[in-house]
Amino acid sequence: MKLPKRAERATSAQLVASFTDAGSLLASLANNDHQIIFGRRGTGKTHVLSKLYADAIAQNQIAIQVDLRTLGSTGGIYSDPNLPLSERATRLITDLLWAIHDGLMGAALDNESVDLEVAQRRLDGLRDSITQVCVVGQVVDATNQNSEESAGSTDGISLDLSGNPGLTAKLENVASSTRSSGRTVTVSGVARHRLVFGNVSTALREACAPFSGATLWLLLDEWSEVPLDLQPYLADLLRRTVFPIREIVVKIAAIEQRTNFQIASEQGGSIGIEIGADAVASLTLDDFMVFDNNATTATAFFKSLLWKHVRSSAPEKGEGHELKEISESSFVSAAFTQINALQELVRAAEGVPRDAINVMALAAQSASDRAISVADIRSAARQWYQQSKEAAIGSRQSALDLLHWIREDVIGERRARAFLLPSSTKSDLIDYLYDSRVIHVIKKGVSSNETRGVRYNVYAIDYGCYVDLISTTSAPQGLFEAESEMGVSGYVDVPATDYRSIRRAILNLSDFENSLLSSSAS
Repeated sequence: MKLPKRAERATSAQLVASFTDAGSLLASLANNDHQIIFGRRGTGKTHVLSKLYADAIAQNQIAIQVDLRTLGSTGGIYSDPNLPLSERATRLITDLLWAIHDGLMGAALDNESVDLEVAQRRLDGLRDSITQVCVVGQVVDATNQNSEESAGSTDGISLDLSGNPGLTAKLENVASSTRSSGRTVTVSGVARHRLVFGNVSTALREACAPFSGATLWLLLDEWSEVPLDLQPYLADLLRRTVFPIREIVVKIAAIEQRTNFQIASEQGGSIGIEIGADAVASLTLDDFMVFDNNATTATAFFKSLLWKHVRSSAPEKGEGHELKEISESSFVSAAFTQINALQELVRAAEGVPRDAINVMALAAQSASDRAISVADIRSAARQWYQQSKEAAIGSRQSALDLLHWIREDVIGERRARAFLLPSSTKSDLIDYLYDSRVIHVIKKGVSSNETRGVRYNVYAIDYGCYVDLISTTSAPQGLFEAESEMGVSGYVDVPATDYRSIRRAILNLSDFENSLLSSSAS
């Protein structure tokens, strides 16, 4: 119950100690390619970046991990519709460059082999390149000229008869001339940042030079928190200023349904990053560790993940300190009544580590001081689904209506727990349900002889949707109905790539739209 539920709530040591590799996940990221890591919330994106950060530091490299949610000194300025898009984008880009500047400064101070005087001079150059300001507004130019001339003469004779008579003569001639001219230039407007990508790239390359060839790992987390209309401009900054520098490696963590890496330019061409050319979308964390794809591999992964989290969170002294040294097998024996309980937990997690930890914590609360049973897992999964997932989508009534319709159609009528949609399907509501983790993509690119040339994605309905039906006559019979290439018909438990017939498993979203129209008409 004490396990950290989010990576940012754990210490760096806990993150490293609790990291659980999924197959070749870490190996596919430990390279010098610019990569994008896709995954929904809770799939471990932040944890993966934290592991890459720790490994880079351990290898005497430079690592800067930026949480894009924290950029900016003015709250809401990036989303302010009253500001021009160009200004919002420039301020966002400038804030990211400042984060890189500060990260390099910290690395220089921590590295005794770096000449601080040289590093400071190079970093000053980077600072200058990102603090250029121009004033946009009206310019008034006025020239003033003034001249003044005066001339005069005075003469006089005076006689003084007192005491000693005397004669005084006085002659005065006064003349003066004054000329003045001036020019006044008045600029009124708004000071705006001005970035020259070439200057920034050069300054950034020079700022990395004092580190004697060390690689800078720039790890950008929470990309999807950046407003969608600004994402292409931030991506374009990276493409133009950072990607060309051989000493810098960029890894971006993002939610696929909430990203906009590239847009078309009005002048032709594009703005942003082209995935597959500028950066490689090397993996999607949602594709890992789904029980329905490979039960043995998924169970082994989550068993190791929970064991490592418990060990890393155990205190050094006092109650529970013995868990620091517990073996994986001993942990499983102590925590669960039987292996079936662990397998039920993995099934309930639907491949999402954060969901597994939360369900495990609720099950432990229910079990108290006894081992966790299958019944505890099912009860915890139901509670987690209701209080976290279903409650979250309740704020969007149309999405909740679609979920209820899917549940009635797929689970109620078809007695299945998965459905198929064409890979080309574009639906904001489906994306929203997927992002909310109430439906899950467990297989991509499925084909059928009936519809040659059309590929389908397999969506599984969340375990929490049907957990109440398990062990009842209404329980789902399998993933979906299909006819295999060998002509065998029935419910599928592990999805394949090719089928003879899958028409019973395809979901027609137009039926949902028609049902809404019928309800509105009545």
